[in-house]
Amino acid sequence: MLSSSKGKTRRMLRAIAVLVRNTTWKCGRVERLVMDYLTRQFRTCGRARIPIREMLHHFNLTGKRKSEFLDAIERLEKRRIIRVEPL
Repeated sequence: MLSSSKGKTRRMLRAIAVLVRNTTWKCGRVERLVMDYLTRQFRTCGRARIPIREMLHHFNLTGKRKSEFLDAIERLEKRRIIRVEPL
């Protein structure tokens, strides 16, 4: 049986990040990278909904950096800057 963290990670990778607010106040380095990517996609392509797997592929993240990225997504969701929706 999967541990809760592995299941949570798998659900997160199959989800879509939706930009709710465009603010980086009190955000860390990784959170700013995520926010910059989301706002750039919104300005250029007009879409505020980006799959999290696509962001991982764009940033080329593996291992510890991947877990830092997923933690940053959770922090942004907790602060209601983005919304994570399942597919």
